[in-house]
Formats: sequence, C-alpha cells, structure tokens
Amino acid sequence: MQQLYCGMDLHSSNTYIGMLNKKIQRVFKRRVRNDLPLLLETLAPFKDKMVGIVVESTFNWYWLVDGLMDAGYKVHLANPGKMKQYQGVKYQGDKHDAFFLAKLLLLGILPEGFIYPKEKRPVRDMLRRRSLFVRHHTAHVLSVQSMIQRNTSKYYRGDQIKKMPESELSELLKYEYLVKMALSQINILKELETQMKTIEENVLEQTKLSKPFNRLISIKGVGKIIAMTIMLEVGDIGRFSKSQHFSSYARCVPSKKISNGKSKGEENRKNGNKYLSWAFSELVYHAKQHSESIQNYHNKKVSKTHIMIASRAIANKFTKTVYYMLRDDVPYKENKLFG
Repeated sequence: MQQLYCGMDLHSSNTYIGMLNKKIQRVFKRRVRNDLPLLLETLAPFKDKMVGIVVESTFNWYWLVDGLMDAGYKVHLANPGKMKQYQGVKYQGDKHDAFFLAKLLLLGILPEGFIYPKEKRPVRDMLRRRSLFVRHHTAHVLSVQSMIQRNTSKYYRGDQIKKMPESELSELLKYEYLVKMALSQINILKELETQMKTIEENVLEQTKLSKPFNRLISIKGVGKIIAMTIMLEVGDIGRFSKSQHFSSYARCVPSKKISNGKSKGEENRKNGNKYLSWAFSELVYHAKQHSESIQNYHNKKVSKTHIMIASRAIANKFTKTVYYMLRDDVPYKENKLFG
C-alpha cells in the first residue's frame, strides 16, 4: 500500500493541504476553507494510506489538531522556531510550506512541538489569561501615575491611587475631565483585580491537591501563582529527556551559536516558553528574599558578572532542581543546591 505524508499550512480562514508519497513525489494539493467537516471530507479518501499529518504551531491550531486526532489521524505539531525552511529559497508560498512540512516528516527530521492534552488545556490557558490581565493592570496604574505626576508633579503608589476617593482626586486634578479619566481607569483596575482573583481561585481549585503542586510550593519563595504556572506549563515532565532540555524550554540557558570556539551569533531567543521564563525569574526574585544561602550565592555571582546573568544562572539551577523533583517525585533540597 502506498504511504502518504501530509503537511497542512494553516491560516486564519483556510488551510493548504499538500501530500507526498515515499518517493517525495507530490500526489495531492488543495486549498480548503477552515471548516473541520470539509477538511475531514477532503482527507477521507487518503486515510488508510496516511502515515501522519503535520500542522504548524500557529495561533489557531487547537481546533484543527484536536479534530484530526479525534478522527483517528496521527498528528504532529511542528515547532516553527526550530525550522529553517527558507534559507536560500528565493520563492516561498503556502504550497511550498505544506509540502516542506510533509517532507520533514517523511525524512524523520521534523522538529515537533508538544500537543498539550485538550482536557487540561483550558485550565492552563485560564492562568495565561490572568497574566494578560496583570499586564493591563500594570499599564493602567502607570497611566494614572503619569497623569497625576504630569499635572501636579506629585507621585502616588498604585495602592494609594486605588484607594483615593473621588473628592481627593477632584481636589488634586482640578479639571473635571482629568478626574473622570482617572476614575474610569481606577474602576478598570478594580475590575481587573476581581477577575484576577476569580481566575486564581478557579485554577487553584483544580491544582492544589496534585502532587506536583505540593512539591513546587515547598520551595522557598514559590507562591501559588508561580507553582501553578510551572505545573501547568510543564504538563508532562516526561516529555523532556534531559534537565538541559527543560532549562532550554524555560529560556534559562544562553542562546548562542559556537563554532571552533568562536561565537557565531545567537539562536532564536524566543524559542521556549515565555510563561515558564517569567515563573523562574519570579522564583529567583522571591527565593533571594526568603533564603540567606540563595542571597549569598547571588551576591557571589554578581561580584563576578552582571546582575542579570547572575539571576539567570540561579534560574537555571532551579530549572534542573524542578525537573528532578517532578520527574523523580523527590523533595526540594536547598542545601544541596546552594550549600
């Protein structure tokens, strides 16, 4: 039976399908509207011959990958950050992208991403939405602080601004529309805080009884948000064969290309998980405040290098510790790490 390898170049409104046989010959190509029943109908005549389907990890892959897997297809999620398909190519397009994905699968060199289990994905994505609200919250605080300082030269902390009554704002800002603008942003701040707390409670309800969460919360400086973020972003720790791979995924190792002992530039700095990167940065910040040995280790590193490099070195240590804690179900041992 002829074996087929399929690449699907997914866009916002349509998907280009390209199929190759074992001899790397193009046997099928078609652009199809993004409608799951229609896509499955298009693939149905080839199902028995299909070795696998590759979908690139774009912003909207969930529905397509889930639908194909539910229909019984072997699906691979391509990691776009590790593919260099366009070097030296003068022309590129949807057709070339789809067949290129299929070719990587056929040759066994496809850089794959992790397909997070769909039943657990909503909880993880809910916590990710909280981080979006945190950024908006910070932006509104800075905006109100700037407006007050610009018009009065006075500086107020975020907590002072949120508690400031309308009468005090009116006396401070004088002008009606400045007061209205400040009040509207303060109301947004309060609503964002309510929503962040609701998300935190909902996610905590799903994670607090799990063993990984309780292992992570035992680390000095790790609070509920950091523990939940690490646990949910990691998913199955078994998908990382080595601690170094996990450290790289958490963006806690340098992004460099070295040849013959010389630097040849940097790799893609955005490879990895930005949420894990944030979590381990926060972990280092709080761990230094809760542990004298970690603070001493940090100071020793800072005396020899830049403060950001020192913090990243500690984060790298923590990624390796967390890897073994989750993989082997062992407790946190600070003395062994920073003793």
